[in-house]
Amino acid sequence: MRSTEEVVQSLREALVGVGVVLPSLAVDPVTGASEEPFALVDLGRCNVRTAERLASVLRGEVPAVGSHVVDVRDGRIGEVMGHLGGRVQLRPVAGGREWDSPPESTGPAPPGDVLRARVRKVNGEGRLPC
Repeated sequence: MRSTEEVVQSLREALVGVGVVLPSLAVDPVTGASEEPFALVDLGRCNVRTAERLASVLRGEVPAVGSHVVDVRDGRIGEVMGHLGGRVQLRPVAGGREWDSPPESTGPAPPGDVLRARVRKVNGEGRLPC
């Protein structure tokens, strides 16, 4: 039987593998210090976006809510906002109108492309009107 610390680390790695980070995931300090043979795992607190992403992964939605994908039909990069009627609802990273795409027309977005889109958005917000 693995130790509680090993189980927590395994869970952390599995969650990161599906794009979910629970920052306060840890061994419960009270039960970890007790005489109980198995301490409890404290899943901790997370924000609503992380909770929605975790729920999406557990429901088996592909791609998961909160992930960034490329719509291979036209190359646009979007963040997955939900699944409705067999389609993936996407929001442009740099802002703009949302759109729907068939799941089979999406692929993982390269992290560099997502970062560039975010930088374009921030740069655009920083410009003053003439």
